[in-house]
Amino acid sequence: MSRLRLERIAKRYRDTTVLHEVSFEVEDGELLVLVGPSGCGKSTLLRVVAGLVPASSGELWLDGERVDQLTPRERDVAMVFQSYALYPHMSVRENLAFPLRLRGMTRAEIEQRVQETARILGLSELLARRPSELSGGQMQRVALGRAIVRRPRLFLFDEPLSNLDAKLRGRMRGEIARLHRELGITTIYVTHDQAEAMTLGSRIAVLQAGRLLQLGPPLEVFQRPATDFVAGFIGSPAMNLVAGEVRAGRFESGGFSVPLRLAENGRVRVGVRPHDVALHRGRPGPAASGRAELAARVAFVEALGTQTVVECDLGGARLTASVEGPQIWREGEEVAVSIRLAALHVFDAQSGLRLEPESG
Repeated sequence: MSRLRLERIAKRYRDTTVLHEVSFEVEDGELLVLVGPSGCGKSTLLRVVAGLVPASSGELWLDGERVDQLTPRERDVAMVFQSYALYPHMSVRENLAFPLRLRGMTRAEIEQRVQETARILGLSELLARRPSELSGGQMQRVALGRAIVRRPRLFLFDEPLSNLDAKLRGRMRGEIARLHRELGITTIYVTHDQAEAMTLGSRIAVLQAGRLLQLGPPLEVFQRPATDFVAGFIGSPAMNLVAGEVRAGRFESGGFSVPLRLAENGRVRVGVRPHDVALHRGRPGPAASGRAELAARVAFVEALGTQTVVECDLGGARLTASVEGPQIWREGEEVAVSIRLAALHVFDAQSGLRLEPESG
């Protein structure tokens, strides 16, 4: 196993900076997920770690050795790309054996490694086939196998499941998680899919515009997002974020009015997750302790079977509620929105940083 440390890694192309001094550590045997929207720099950062793209500044350390000046081969890392990158004229056996032949291993050693990798990935019956004779999931397993067979110090995955359909993606996520538990190789996994990030990573690192915004266990990032961007990006349906103003101990935005005490009054964004928004038909009654009851009308309904997503208009402010199961709500219907005040998240309107309300 290996420990990786990034110290102030930056990448610039002429006048454009795509990575802004990113620093973090990946522990021995950890699976860390880099997540963020397209263009945030996560794949560039992965290629810097692999040695495919040189950093403009900063240091990269692997097992206490500085490696940012080493070639990709000297770093001994294995990368799995979004494309399968298999040799079409080679069989599965030959694709798996190819990186071992480049290393000058003996035939016996190569065959042993190939057979062991094929067993782990369920490819033993497919070794004679060529990539054109495989399904998408099978090709992805071969691509994984070509990385595994090398037994590298570090695994790097660059959105490896994005070409698969939703059902197969879910199955392959489980397969990757199982392989990581079995092999215990330090891994960095890049994805724009926050569901993949939440289910695969022991920790997730959220990037935006080349900056590391938050690093931590998935549930910690979900429950206490450090910025309004993280709050809106992690979670599905996305967190409601409503811009307004705090004055005299209340937050006001259209018909969205709730008690909120901050050290300083001013413009903020208040967030609440859709599952923390409860709906009732009719006008709001007296608010229970620790809750706010607000009048609203149904603006849009999305029936998803296992849940129903209802967007409500609160006199100009919009809130989305997620309720369990198939439920019937009609557009224009008068409803009462109930929110637990402890479930509110508050962010500075300018910096986007998390603010902590005062108790009492």
